[in-house]
Amino acid sequence: MVADWEWDDTLFLGTAVHYRRGRLPYAPGLADVFAEVLRLDGRGRLVDVGCGPGVLALSLAHLFREIVGVDPDSGMIAEAERGAAECGVTGKMQWVRARAEDLPAGLGTFTVATFGQSFHWMDRDLVAATVRNMLRPGGALVHISDLKTESRAVDGLPYPAVPYAAVEELVRQYLGPVRRAGRGTLPHGTPGDEAAVLTRAGFAGPQRHVVPGGQALERTDDDVVAWAFSMSFSAPHLFGARRDDFEADLRRLLREVSPSGRFSERRPSTEVFVWWNGTAEPGPAPSA
Repeated sequence: MVADWEWDDTLFLGTAVHYRRGRLPYAPGLADVFAEVLRLDGRGRLVDVGCGPGVLALSLAHLFREIVGVDPDSGMIAEAERGAAECGVTGKMQWVRARAEDLPAGLGTFTVATFGQSFHWMDRDLVAATVRNMLRPGGALVHISDLKTESRAVDGLPYPAVPYAAVEELVRQYLGPVRRAGRGTLPHGTPGDEAAVLTRAGFAGPQRHVVPGGQALERTDDDVVAWAFSMSFSAPHLFGARRDDFEADLRRLLREVSPSGRFSERRPSTEVFVWWNGTAEPGPAPSA
């Protein structure tokens, strides 16, 4: 865990209803990369750890016989259930409200475990070791995130770029200079070097894939407000009685940048790291 910070159940309190609208989507083609690299045929089981509102799990639903999403936030689980119903896949989805540290929770054996930008919030050594024991031999742990090193300039697109730096400065004006995280703070940010953690746990790899993004997106000021309220460091509850004041100032800032209330953005590329439970890549995925 991050030094001097402990997880608490307010980390993403109130963010779930803003998540789907506010967060940028993964790059198109992610499911195709999964199917090819992991040789999926629809028969295996997936556990999505830190599933949030089910964005990743639902996008992969057609590749597995059964999917279990695990998240400690009740709002996230409710949104995931709603999304599964909208997609018509309720029958193959199970949503479990639990911390990753409470696994395996009697959930059985899996073909694939995914962490979609969630691993950094966990007791990573404990969770990695536990998840490895939940994977069948030859199964895979897949770490997924936006590619952080690319430039996503909006030159040539019709609207201004989202002023993320200015939005984050406004958050600091309201909440202070040190990043908030639940009831605590993260003065040094979240940890990195997942490779060292997963190597210690006995995984082999990684195999890296980049799913290309760059597709033009049009965003509204409502989308950007939803983005702000979907983030742990600016979760709605952190503003207390000043929440409405913050939103009014945020909307004023956005209209100053784009009087039309529209922004251009490019979809980020998605970085995928595949770690194997064993030394060999798998054959066709059996039922787990």
